[in-house]
Amino acid sequence: MKKILVIEDERVILEIITDVLEAENFIVIGAENGTLGVEKALEIVPDLIICDVMMPELDGYKVLKLLRKNLVTEAIPFIFLTAKSTKADLREGMELGADDYLTKPFTRDELMNAINTRLEKQGTIERKTQEQLDELRSSITLSLPHELRTPLNGIIGSASFIIEEFQELENDEILEMVENIHISAHRLYRIIQNFLLYADLELLSRDRDRLKLFTTGSLSNPKSIIREVAIEKAKSFNRLKDLDLTSENTHLKISEANFIKIVDELLDNAFKFSSFGTKVKVIGRLDHHVFAVDFINFGKGMSANEISNIGAYKQFNRKIYEQQGSGLGLTIAKQIAELHNGKLTIQSLPLQQTTVTVFIPTKGTEKGC
Repeated sequence: MKKILVIEDERVILEIITDVLEAENFIVIGAENGTLGVEKALEIVPDLIICDVMMPELDGYKVLKLLRKNLVTEAIPFIFLTAKSTKADLREGMELGADDYLTKPFTRDELMNAINTRLEKQGTIERKTQEQLDELRSSITLSLPHELRTPLNGIIGSASFIIEEFQELENDEILEMVENIHISAHRLYRIIQNFLLYADLELLSRDRDRLKLFTTGSLSNPKSIIREVAIEKAKSFNRLKDLDLTSENTHLKISEANFIKIVDELLDNAFKFSSFGTKVKVIGRLDHHVFAVDFINFGKGMSANEISNIGAYKQFNRKIYEQQGSGLGLTIAKQIAELHNGKLTIQSLPLQQTTVTVFIPTKGTEKGC
């Protein structure tokens, strides 16, 4: 059964609408004012919201503005109830993202027609979303074998050589090949994990309940987290001397695990696409109530066209540069940032310098970017 939230400060009208909708087999949640309406919208995530415009303290326009700023509620169909119907009023509501207006007094048929029209439209959007998810599954099915082949070949090749030539190999030669197997296995594990995470993030953005849980969390020590991840990553590339790290500290609206994933993927790219002996700079800084982290490398860079076409499963000039990986890391970092009302930007001069900056809202801000 569909859930409908009705925000109306006139009790008689609220009761009438509730009776009509319950008779049509809807689950109805009532809210007597805008503040309570926003709280209930975030708590229950209804399928549709009906909201009066003229209310004390928090009017309908402010309710809509708050809900459209939150990823959990931004796509919920929203119908205004109003005693005013001037063009200016209609335009203000539509610019904020309202889907429809009902002018008081309205009939039962007018109410049901407005609701059914919005729900049918939402159903069409959800069907298109499902088609996109089916396409995503197909893309993963086609792309995964290719991306797994390189590290898997390394594991099989080294293991086969050890088995066939075991009697002829010295201990240090065996150790070297076992180390190669270990490296390839870790690379294979990372690729699989990123494919699964990318698919989950695509599904997550369309599941309001899971999205709310995913974006819950905060941390107060981004400086120490950046330092720990950066040092570990630099060591894995044997480039600790190339690391140049500075950062401020603040409170962020993101869980530690999600922030670590962003930093890890962007550092991995910075080291992977730059040469040994060149600097990789990481700068954490406060920028107008937003925490910005710059990841700067002096590698091959990217053209404007490559930046504009960034997406999953794309790796530019692979045959030329022979880097490993599916190119998902940058996309994953971007998705996680955006799900937390942040963003990711790229500035690059080919063969000179690339700066990837991620912006995460600080704790206490509604929207960081």
